[in-house]
Order: sequence, then structure tokens, then C-alpha cells
Amino acid sequence: MMRVGLTGGIGSGKSTVARLLAERGAVVIDSDRLAREVVAQGTPGLSSVVERFGGEVLTAAGELDRRAMAERVFGDAAARADLEAIIHPLVRARAAELETAAGPDALVVHDTPLLVEAGLAGRFDVVIVVDVPSDVQLDRLVRLRRMSPEEAGARVAAQASRAERLAVADIVVDNNASVEELSAAVDSLWERLSQAPPP
Repeated sequence: MMRVGLTGGIGSGKSTVARLLAERGAVVIDSDRLAREVVAQGTPGLSSVVERFGGEVLTAAGELDRRAMAERVFGDAAARADLEAIIHPLVRARAAELETAAGPDALVVHDTPLLVEAGLAGRFDVVIVVDVPSDVQLDRLVRLRRMSPEEAGARVAAQASRAERLAVADIVVDNNASVEELSAAVDSLWERLSQAPPP
């Protein structure tokens, strides 16, 4: 099994790269999706979040109010660390289950937005960073995700810097071009990963 860590800043196109790799045969384990699953309604994870942050982070239906939670933690490093201390171990445990189920010959891609922040680079055989300049990130967040410039700036600032991500990269995928060029880059990446000797 080859274990690949895939990361990139918000708005970098990391999720698109993950999708393209899945289309080519990779088993993709999406940390964001797992992070939602482990705090779904009725889970021990959600109970822990409510115990720490109070009922105001729930919707009227009793689900986690993601926007309220984001507003609560993005400007408060201690609160964000508390939330991550609840969610990250649960995500890692679920990811390990999915990885085991993938089988010994699989090429497993862990789509992990906070790979650098959580100090996880050493856990993978290869780390891939999807990279774009900061101004491109901000433009995409404002234009495509309808964030205010201030909110976009805060989201980018809350993550590892571009330099910090590039420092842990074994492979860098430049996504400052067209979708067609990105797809071609992923073709080359897939060929490279598929031909790599097993770890």
C-alpha cells in the first residue's frame, strides 16, 4: 500500500485533485467528510463538542451549526485547538479503518486540509501539495464561495502559510491554470505514483 498525504490551502483546488485521483483509481479518504461524520447528530463526537462549547453551536434540529462553530473558533486559537483535540483523534481512527478496508495493494490518498498544521507529514509515504498564490486563493474564496474579503483573509490566515506547506511537499501540483492543465498534471502525477516502488 502506498499512503499519500494530499493537502493545499483553502481555495487551492485540492478537492478537485482528490476527485481526479479517485477517477484514476486511488482510494481517497476525505478528512473533511470524516470530520463531518464524527460530529453527526447522535455521535459521541457531537456530545463532546457541545460539552465544550455549549448548546449554541447546535441548530434547532440538534445538528452542529457549522457556521456558528466556524465563527467561534476562527478568531480564537485556544478554542480551535480544543475543537481539533476532539475531532482529530476521531478522524484518524475512522481513516485508519477505511485504509485497512482498502486492501494491501491500494494507492490510498488522504485528502487532509490541515496536514501541515496537525504535523502529519511524517505519517505518509508521499506528501502532495496543491499550490496557488495567496491572491488566487482569496479571489476564489470571494468569487466562488461568496465569502467577504475579510472572511476569506481570515480563513487563509488561520491555515499554515504557503511556505510551510511547500516545505513538507514531496510533489507540488501547480493549480494556477485551467482545469484542462490541472487534469493533465494529475495524469502525470498518477503515472508517477503508480510506478513508484512500494514503500
